Amino acid sequence: MKRSSIKDIAKLAGVSVATVSYVLNRKEEQRISEETRKKIFEIAETINYTPNKIAKSLKTNKTKLLGLIVADISNDFYSHIARNLEDKALQLGYTLIIGSSDENAEKFEKLTQLFSQQQVDGMIVAPVAGSEKTLENLIQLKYPVVTIDRYLKGVSVPGITIDNQEIAERTTSLLLSKGFDKMIYIGYETELPHLLDRQHGFEKAISSSSKTADIQYLLVGLENIAQEVRAQLENNLGKQPENTALYFSSNKLAVAGLSYLVKNDIKVPEQVSVIAFDETDAYDLFPTEITYIQQPIEEMAEEAIKLLDGQINDYTATGKRITLSAKLVAKASLK
Repeated sequence: MKRSSIKDIAKLAGVSVATVSYVLNRKEEQRISEETRKKIFEIAETINYTPNKIAKSLKTNKTKLLGLIVADISNDFYSHIARNLEDKALQLGYTLIIGSSDENAEKFEKLTQLFSQQQVDGMIVAPVAGSEKTLENLIQLKYPVVTIDRYLKGVSVPGITIDNQEIAERTTSLLLSKGFDKMIYIGYETELPHLLDRQHGFEKAISSSSKTADIQYLLVGLENIAQEVRAQLENNLGKQPENTALYFSSNKLAVAGLSYLVKNDIKVPEQVSVIAFDETDAYDLFPTEITYIQQPIEEMAEEAIKLLDGQINDYTATGKRITLSAKLVAKASLK
């Protein structure tokens, strides 16, 4: 079967081959009407046009492939990020290749090497602890790279993050205003700056408040999360808590904690109020709607693709970091 070509589209649309090329390659500076653009895209879809990527990459020295490395693709946050990045990349003509580092610096490095071998035009990465050298190598090679969700201190890479410390501080101030007798922060033993920012926001609100409450910190490692959370809650929360607030600094911590509450028949919010950082579909299984901090995933994806596309096409400065705002979504778990 003959492969559809740009010439076929041009003939059906009644325009020049150059006009079709401009539209399909998203060259917005050309003065082409919206009606013509729409017609060209509709015809391309109707005749199942797909560009010859091999020929195109030889001509432009670009593959239109992007690499994405997330920390854990099984986490709802990263799977939603990946889906949005895929959609935004496709709008600019890129195809996304996805890998999961599993919070392992060695695997993170191997994925960057694999993507490089695949000749991706650039990478979007969620760096892990200990991956500073890998990122610095990419910078030295002048490889287009953008970080998302996370950043590493001392490594100047364009990236997208959120106001972790600010939203954590505002959320903690809200908890303090409700007069809980005990407030428990459940977080990680980690060196990752974005997670430490969340803890620092909690601590800042506590230290600047005149409210009195029993403040506790339960910190777990990045492995065996569920077991450690349940064990620490059993030791520090008990079976009959009263007027207590639990602040989980990630959705994985929250799911483990909610499992403990259900198993021990602890009522939310009657006995314990709950706030979690990030949403997840798993919250739907809990009998009470969970209050959570929502990250602007679609906006994060859009800005990340813009930054990377800018580097690939040499019009964005290296080192630019964009901070977006998260928001608290109040549900029934907070009394």
